[in-house]
Amino acid sequence: MGKRLGLGTNREEKMSLGIDLFLFLVFPGFVFSVLLGLLASFMDRKITARVQYRQGPGLAQPFWDLVKLFKKESIIPKEGARGIFIFAPLLGLSGAIFCASLIGVAMFFPGQSFIGDVIVLIYALMLPSLGIILGGLASGNPIAGVGVAREMKLLLGYEFGLLISLAVVLIQTNGELGLSQIIGFQSEHRMVALSFSGALGLLIGILATQAKLGAVPFDIGEAETELAGGVLIEYSGVLLGIYRLTRVLMLFVMPMVLVVLFLGGVEPGVGSIFWGLVKYLALVIVFILARNVNPRLRIDQALRFFWFGLGGTGILAIILALLGL
Repeated sequence: MGKRLGLGTNREEKMSLGIDLFLFLVFPGFVFSVLLGLLASFMDRKITARVQYRQGPGLAQPFWDLVKLFKKESIIPKEGARGIFIFAPLLGLSGAIFCASLIGVAMFFPGQSFIGDVIVLIYALMLPSLGIILGGLASGNPIAGVGVAREMKLLLGYEFGLLISLAVVLIQTNGELGLSQIIGFQSEHRMVALSFSGALGLLIGILATQAKLGAVPFDIGEAETELAGGVLIEYSGVLLGIYRLTRVLMLFVMPMVLVVLFLGGVEPGVGSIFWGLVKYLALVIVFILARNVNPRLRIDQALRFFWFGLGGTGILAIILALLGL
């Protein structure tokens, strides 16, 4: 009887582990997030091309670009720190996959989520940025060092904006610390973005997200025309492909974070999933248009913008949220 119970328990543990791996790697984790991220990447390149009166790539081009990178050799600089140089892109990718899984589980499998996952998400969202910074430092290239210095300063700016926008959400939802609970609160009441403070918080979140994605006008760390790629100048082949894959994942993660926190998120059901996809694609288009109509800022301009411009707006948003507006 004890042996049978042990076998049953072992079988249940294996089944539970299999379900967890499926959620993490397939749906709503890695594979699902990459597919939506590739779609967003295609939209980015296609809309940018049309703005510039070009034809643009085909639908599968972002995928083939990744395949091409993964088929090439990775060259590791002699002056670099080999272990950290290899580890850094893996750190960023693991963080992006974890964030994608956390958001997906909260939307599609709310029973599997946990209280406090929004705090875990905010910390985990720093891993892709830290991966870029570590990679640039480990390369030993002075140009990459300049890019790292810019990236670290920029990190202090946009993370401040993200924290302010999160504070507005927490006040509006009466302190809910679970992503699925925040979605449920908006389903029962109203979307956070439909309030004055929520609209300001969403605006701050959009601008901070633009910087976190490394898109114009905040692509200061790479700045191809100034730093020839900046922090990633020494990366090639598979390791560069991992960075590009991380960026594809973040094209899913960051807009979806804003959808969950401000626009009601996505709940199980065809109608909710459809409108969630519409809200996600609408935010992606906003990011793309912002990238195409703005020049790159200097690092001092970006920091003044985040600390004083968004900082002042954020304080106003928090006051309005505390007043129930």
